Amino acid sequence: MSEDPTEATPRPEDPPSTQRVLGGRYELGDLIGRGGMADVHLGHDLRLGRPVAIKVLRTDLARDSSFLARFRREAQSAAGLSHPAIVGVFDSGEEPVAESGGASVQVPYIVMELVEGKTLRELLNEQRTLDPDEAARITAAVLAALEYAHERGLVHRDIKPANVMVTEAGAVKVMDFGIARAIADTAATMTQTQAVMGTARYLSPEQAQGLDVDGRSDLYSVGCLLYELLAGRTPFQGDPVSLVYQHLGEAPKAPSTHAARLPQALDAVTLHALEKKPEERYQDAAAFRADLNAARAGEPVSAAARSTYDRALGFGAAGAGAAAAAAAAASRSGAATQAVPAAGAAGQGSQAYPEEPTGIFTRAEEDDRYERTDELPVRERRHPGAALLLGALALVALAGVAWVLVQVLGPGGEDGPEMLVVPSTVGSTEAQARTTLTAAGFTVAEDVVQRNSDEEPGVVIEQDPPGGEAPRGEEVELTVSAGPQARTIPRLQGLEEQAARDLLEREGFSNVRGESQVTDDPDWEEGQVVSSDPGEGEEVAPDELIELTVSSGEVEVPDVVGLDQNEAVLLLDEQTLEWEVTTRRTGEADAGTVLEQSVEAGETVEQGTTVELVIAAEPVETATEVVTESVTVTPSPTPEPTEDPTTEEPTEDPTDEPTEEPTVPPEPTEPPEPTDPGPPEDPGPPENPGPPEDPTD
Repeated sequence: MSEDPTEATPRPEDPPSTQRVLGGRYELGDLIGRGGMADVHLGHDLRLGRPVAIKVLRTDLARDSSFLARFRREAQSAAGLSHPAIVGVFDSGEEPVAESGGASVQVPYIVMELVEGKTLRELLNEQRTLDPDEAARITAAVLAALEYAHERGLVHRDIKPANVMVTEAGAVKVMDFGIARAIADTAATMTQTQAVMGTARYLSPEQAQGLDVDGRSDLYSVGCLLYELLAGRTPFQGDPVSLVYQHLGEAPKAPSTHAARLPQALDAVTLHALEKKPEERYQDAAAFRADLNAARAGEPVSAAARSTYDRALGFGAAGAGAAAAAAAAASRSGAATQAVPAAGAAGQGSQAYPEEPTGIFTRAEEDDRYERTDELPVRERRHPGAALLLGALALVALAGVAWVLVQVLGPGGEDGPEMLVVPSTVGSTEAQARTTLTAAGFTVAEDVVQRNSDEEPGVVIEQDPPGGEAPRGEEVELTVSAGPQARTIPRLQGLEEQAARDLLEREGFSNVRGESQVTDDPDWEEGQVVSSDPGEGEEVAPDELIELTVSSGEVEVPDVVGLDQNEAVLLLDEQTLEWEVTTRRTGEADAGTVLEQSVEAGETVEQGTTVELVIAAEPVETATEVVTESVTVTPSPTPEPTEDPTTEEPTEDPTDEPTEEPTVPPEPTEPPEPTDPGPPEDPGPPENPGPPEDPTD
């Protein structure tokens, strides 16, 4: 006990030791987890000297008899289970704690096996989805734990990713039997408490309705868990109220509709586990686990799962109608009304964490490190007016379903693409697959991929999409077996025809068509292989017919008249043609535009042929317009020398004019014209201070 003085600042006599050591044996350590009603601490067993995990009920819930009973029941339930896939319980007890007001309250705790690892919720937050085989393995381990618990008459009732841990070595551990009940006691419990226990996203339909539950309810929750591991999301999403209605009446889509490349077997297993009626889903965990192991091994799953797969994928308008009918039936039943959960409903089950530290431990400063999701237990208590509120919610939900049906089925609604079930054609011949898919409303790609396989040649071994739903008319791609002796077509493109034939012969192909197809392709010279059928990389039988396509060495001349010179040159270059350019001055087209080409567009010529282009140039007329403008401007300065001989301008003009413009003799003939009234008006202004300045100058 030497560590106590260093960890607790106040040290009266006994209280500090009781706050840090439970039952005089288990020392509390760091906070390592937080749940809906309890916190989990790292602990140390002082008697045996081993690390443990200590789960302590929150002090603010310790006075709630229902939470106390639930917590104690978890200790009793888990303590009676000893299985490698279930977290072991070593001890339990209660510790008196003094509240802030001075009153004492008994806070229960459970001492459990310390599991080093992560919860599935943490793994999903990091990876979003798991590998299908790993998801099936983990789910099979969870089912092994539930099979053991069900054989002992115990139903978990709260299977979800946050309650399953995976160790670093890959071992799976199921924990939190807080709301577990004996099978014989489940119906009485639900009726007496008038509450729905579980987590909304993983709640079985019978739990939501408040009906009797058994091990098959856990299997439905495991189906939701498997769905999330495969698809990265639960089968239904929304607020708790809408989730309940979806669990009751909405058919889930196959996980492969949200995640590509999922095996059909896992689709079938998941959908069979999510059947609405308990008698139609897996009847025990062993059958569920057997189908999962068969899917992992590539073996056929049970006939019941296959039947569910075929039926579930056919939900369309009829499925929507069934969902509406189920929702309506649920709303009319009293049990369903009691089962509707309300997020954040008033009650001790949804209280927030207290602001001040309470309980046996001090409050951690890093609460944000721990998972806080909406996966808190769904719990509703009756209070005055609840019936009216729930009735109103039911009416709103029914109105929403009716509106959706009117939009989908009504004459005035805008229908989206019709969704059809994609039939599986794996195992059938290519001809049969084309017939089946065409009859189902889909199109099939003309080219099929061939691949080496132990199946007989011509048998479909893969298709894309593999299943699920797709819009009517969508193209389906087939992969066909080329037989066990199939060989891969080598790269032939760019080889001379004879060289390509020699290479195919060396590779073991014995059936190459004697006459090759010829095509005009500017990328390859005459006689070079352009392509082959089957193409490069495809796997075909050695005696499969192979046809070569070679280049003719000719190309088609493009139409470049009216294009810009640069564009025309690029087009000719792409067709491996040469060009020569001549210009022609014209005003009928913009400069740089192609006016003519020497070879007609569409004519086929040999690669490298020269095409002469006539390009428009600037017209000559633009220069003459500038000359006429200069002539019209020159007459304006002629009247200036006759205006006033005494001003500055006349003194400058006579000296400048004879020297600068000796070529303007016609202009002196015009000075007599200024004898009009115009000149007297001009000397008027110079009579101002201007004239005195001129003589001085």
